[in-house]
Amino acid sequence: MKFGFIAHPTSSGLLHQVKLVDMLDRTLEEQAWGYSSERWRQRNLVPFVDFGRIVSACGAECSGILQFMPLTAEQMLRQPRAIAERVLQGVNALKAEGADLVGLGGFTAIVGNRGVATMEQADVAVTTGNSLTAYAAYANLLDSLEQLGVAAENAEVAVLGYPGSIALAVARLLAEHGCRLRLVHRGNPRQAQAQLEYLPAQYHPQVSLHDSVEDCYATVRFYVAATSSGGLIDPRRLLPGSVVIDAALPKDVMDVAHTRRDILLVDGGLVSASQAVHLGLRTLGLEPKRSMNGCLAETMILALEGRAEPFSIGRDLPVDKVLEIGRIAERHGFTPSPMASDGEALGSDDFGRLRRHHHGQRPVRVSDAKDDPLTLRREVLNNFGEHINPVLREFYQFNHIERVFSHGEGCWLTDLDGRRYLDFVAGYGCLNAGHNHPAISQALQHYLQAQFPTFIQYLSAPLHASLLAKRLADLAPGDLRRVFFSNSGTEAVEAALKLALAASDKRSVVYCDNGYHGKTLGALSVTGRAKHRTPFEPLLPRCDSLPFGDLQALRERLTKGDVAAFIIEPIQGEGGVILPPEGYLAGVRALCDEFDCLWILDEIQTGLGRTGKLFACDWEGTAPDIMVLSKSLSGGLVPIGATLSRESVWQRAYGDIDTFALHTSTFGGNNFAAAAALAALDVLEQDDLTGNAAQVGAHLQQGLQQVAARYPFIKAVRGRGLMLAIEFHNDMSGGIEALVREMAGRIPGHPGATYRMLSGKARRHLQAAMVELEQSLEDMFVLRLMTKLSEEHGILTFVTANNNRVMRIQPPLVLSLDEAQRFLAAFASVCEDLATFES
Repeated sequence: MKFGFIAHPTSSGLLHQVKLVDMLDRTLEEQAWGYSSERWRQRNLVPFVDFGRIVSACGAECSGILQFMPLTAEQMLRQPRAIAERVLQGVNALKAEGADLVGLGGFTAIVGNRGVATMEQADVAVTTGNSLTAYAAYANLLDSLEQLGVAAENAEVAVLGYPGSIALAVARLLAEHGCRLRLVHRGNPRQAQAQLEYLPAQYHPQVSLHDSVEDCYATVRFYVAATSSGGLIDPRRLLPGSVVIDAALPKDVMDVAHTRRDILLVDGGLVSASQAVHLGLRTLGLEPKRSMNGCLAETMILALEGRAEPFSIGRDLPVDKVLEIGRIAERHGFTPSPMASDGEALGSDDFGRLRRHHHGQRPVRVSDAKDDPLTLRREVLNNFGEHINPVLREFYQFNHIERVFSHGEGCWLTDLDGRRYLDFVAGYGCLNAGHNHPAISQALQHYLQAQFPTFIQYLSAPLHASLLAKRLADLAPGDLRRVFFSNSGTEAVEAALKLALAASDKRSVVYCDNGYHGKTLGALSVTGRAKHRTPFEPLLPRCDSLPFGDLQALRERLTKGDVAAFIIEPIQGEGGVILPPEGYLAGVRALCDEFDCLWILDEIQTGLGRTGKLFACDWEGTAPDIMVLSKSLSGGLVPIGATLSRESVWQRAYGDIDTFALHTSTFGGNNFAAAAALAALDVLEQDDLTGNAAQVGAHLQQGLQQVAARYPFIKAVRGRGLMLAIEFHNDMSGGIEALVREMAGRIPGHPGATYRMLSGKARRHLQAAMVELEQSLEDMFVLRLMTKLSEEHGILTFVTANNNRVMRIQPPLVLSLDEAQRFLAAFASVCEDLATFES
């Protein structure tokens, strides 16, 4: 059976879409078959989609045609009689194209007296499709109540558009569930009692009639809207926790700017097809199955049933028929879920952030994980998205990493769902001793039980911090005898920059392209990636960049004689684990000595055993003037940073009564953090974590290189010790242009000529967009690989900050050979799965 459907644009943007489709359709036809005056005459309907062979979930088949009347509801309201005539013409035209049933859709049905007038005059069966729209809106409301834990008999619902066909059907259905209804009606208030008679008498006690939505804002939190006028509900006035099921065309929610996250505006009356449904339009693996207009879906489902009948006509949509079409739709694979808001699918998290407005229950606590870990997980994710970073929350969801970890031990993390993961990120280098190393934990417990004072800086010499300073001075390379404590790596860098400038009569600082030293203003000024820097410019003046690993470039810059300090990483960590040429660090030392420039070495990620030496500069037997440490200094349990310097440097900067306190930190140098660091250094030495990093790291690197040799999309494996990286290059350049050319070459006409007739600016923007999209898809390939590692193998990895195509391999230094082998096997398996185009 074949159906036809007449739709209309529900917004000015969709109207412009129809105009665009119409223009391209006629232009390409002209190019293919020549100019014809008939082709450029006024159209009653604009062809949009010819559905091929539609197959439902239960194997039923049909075909169909979708065409647009190119007018918005507002435009049609100005001339309802003329539009009713045009609708009738369109129905008969679709009949001539073979349609056995024609769906009228939203407003095209209303201008024909809810389809009655059109049905009486048409030569083919017609339906408005309103029954399935009403069913979907009703189901949306019940689903919302269930998501929010509100019993139907306790819910007060405002139904707008009563006694229109959809609103009336929804009111009857909700009344059967015991909902208290506020029916916002149209017409003369004196006729209110007559309008109440549309509902069975047994429901009258739970119903009140209102002639304005103004009566509802103060107390009602649930709305179903299905008017034909639109723009009635002001979202800014809704109570927190409100849900609006907006099934109206045009929309009943006003199009006003708001940023409210404590309400939900649901695109009501829509249905989605399951995976088992095929609409005959599959291209690039895609079919437009999500959020289909309920009126279109009803027409399609009736055609699948072979029922060419006026199923939904007039004001009265019998409840049994509304429920019937819902059941039939589900059998064919069409359901009102998932719900959507402004085209975006809604999930339990979206409703979760509204629950507190309906229940006033006590806040969820960590201890609740014992009884209901899923509730705690949902609450944590909601709170993170609501109060910390909604974009990152969406990133977690997009990449299937919506995890909340509740236990960490060694190289392993366990989430609230009880699943264990092998951690190859290790806090981006913070956890050299692994998660919650017992020796470090015991040291901190002892500290607290002994009631040592924590914050006594500048009142007396802090016990633990003083001992830690001596310990670091003994371990550090060269003659780094003075230590300043802070709370993080970026603070340690800030301290180093200030120290260097205060100790020198020169004013410039030089850093390396692609380097990373932190995101506070000073550290960002010497971080070599525009993405991190540009939004905050202008940054500190007199900061210049050089290529990493280029001694000649450094010599030429230092020759100018104005450089106070040169800051580098011995291995660029966030830059993609980039190693400099052999001898580079020793060469830097020599040049800084020659030109009286202070050398600042950032060992925040590389230090304390990570590369298989205690410090990365030990590989070349050299030492800086200033060195910064952080990350794993405390074993990852307490924030701490340290800036070490030669005594003479510190003396020049802060060596008298006027300058000794020029740079301080409230929490820096506190005894609690120092106690953790002392214990972490004990573990580092006693467990020979540096030696383990060298041994296990060599095994990992060799294994990864063997895997890389089999897959061309792995560009490189590099690093030292357990600071490794895998760089990917899954080349997609030119792919989109080739796809467009391939498709254009099969379309009658001259698409290439049409493209060349675009303005140069438009073509340049399109070309740039294609390149950017290809690059984004290349980045996404790496994220999918990481997702497979975590979802299928329980292994956590991540990209580096400066390069989305570099996967960091940075596990705790307590990693065993067995755990390393587990990672290698998983990585090889994932690569094999993704090697679609490799032999």
